[in-house]
Amino acid sequence: MRGRALKISAPRRLVCDLMRFSIGIPRVTVQRQMNLAPLLSARAARPERPSWSVLFVKGYGLLSQEVPELRRAYVKLPWPHFYEFGLSVASVAHEREFEGERIVLLGSIKGPERRSIAELQAMMETARTRPVLENKEFRRALKIARLPGPLRWLLMWLGLNIARRRGRHFGTFQFSVYSGLGAESLNPLTPLTTLLNYGPIREDGTVTVRILYDHRVMDGANVARALERFEAILNGEVAAEVNGMPGSGASSEGPGQHPVARTTG
Repeated sequence: MRGRALKISAPRRLVCDLMRFSIGIPRVTVQRQMNLAPLLSARAARPERPSWSVLFVKGYGLLSQEVPELRRAYVKLPWPHFYEFGLSVASVAHEREFEGERIVLLGSIKGPERRSIAELQAMMETARTRPVLENKEFRRALKIARLPGPLRWLLMWLGLNIARRRGRHFGTFQFSVYSGLGAESLNPLTPLTTLLNYGPIREDGTVTVRILYDHRVMDGANVARALERFEAILNGEVAAEVNGMPGSGASSEGPGQHPVARTTG
């Protein structure tokens, strides 16, 4: 049977390029079964509930301030070494619709640990709903995706291996989840030091949370202890901020869900 050849779109080339630089990283996964009942209760009590994505990104930013290894990166220029960033930069995957295609674009949030939950919520909502080409980061990424392959790969290699450019253009950790669709990814890839994701959050607040990490930068025991502390931060500092938030309006989200980005650019 004959098929047909399909052109690789610019957004898909971006994904292909990210996988090109992710595949060679010695990545290991550590996961923890958490009970987030205190955070679940705090969130459920709000008239307008912050998304779970916002709460996890805020919590991971706070965790990264306590665990410096989460802010470190292995870079090759001018020689192989570790670089430790002063604050975390979240690289958040957003599913958008663009030119008739569902695509994934990465938006960065500098210093989520320094931002309020309300501010983070507004930033994520803007990234999910603002027209794609009105977003500076998305527009730049799509522009680079249209360059010839060798030039794209050179720019990405330099961006990942010059420390300050890495933090500015790629971030210090990646965040990507599908739990709003009732699914979870067990082995996502990223060129960054860590990737945070989690599965569906159950009615009692239990959830599987995992960190995929670059074994060159840290070891599994560090990550296991970090996950234990992460659970405490989510049920402690993050839940306390949620309890103190002024709220208005109503939310249609269920107790264990967050909105899935399905917006049109």
